[in-house]
Amino acid sequence: MIKPQSFTPPIDTSQWPILLKNYDRLNVRTGHYTPIPSGYSPLKRPIPEYLKYGVINLDKPANPSSHEVVAWIKRLLQVKKTGHSGTLDPKVTGNLIVCIGRATRLVKSQQGAGKEYVCIARLHSAVPDVSKVGRALETLTGAVFQRPPLISAVKRQLRIRTIYESLRMILMLGRGRAYDHQGGGYCSWDC
Repeated sequence: MIKPQSFTPPIDTSQWPILLKNYDRLNVRTGHYTPIPSGYSPLKRPIPEYLKYGVINLDKPANPSSHEVVAWIKRLLQVKKTGHSGTLDPKVTGNLIVCIGRATRLVKSQQGAGKEYVCIARLHSAVPDVSKVGRALETLTGAVFQRPPLISAVKRQLRIRTIYESLRMILMLGRGRAYDHQGGGYCSWDC
């Protein structure tokens, strides 16, 4: 029978695999809360602290460019640095993530993320065979060659973008399209 001891023999973990190596020297946090002099409770955090590391999830209206909207935010909040997670064309409405202050470092991680677009189009007359529309949409899925528009912030060179999914939705006012594709793509050529 093994009897309890007050002395624990030392274990040499220096030769163990890399993730377990010297695990006995890890910084172990206790289960109780220790208040520290720096930092804030989220409910008591002052507004200037939010402006240092802020992210604004903005519904961009039609007509102003993404650059203009970000400049307005920069001027209104009186901050030094702002950045956005990807350009929306001026006529396009949608979600624009604006990072403030030190949060601008997060912009690069969002720019390459996939984006989803919805296009609304009105047809002049009814489509006689709806299955043809579905087959036409299938051709727009996969790798697509695109060139940015004449007025664009990026270099106008032919590039390949992947459209992961193209859905057809029938809306109350007309026909709609939904795209799920790689960041940096343009859907204005199809609307």
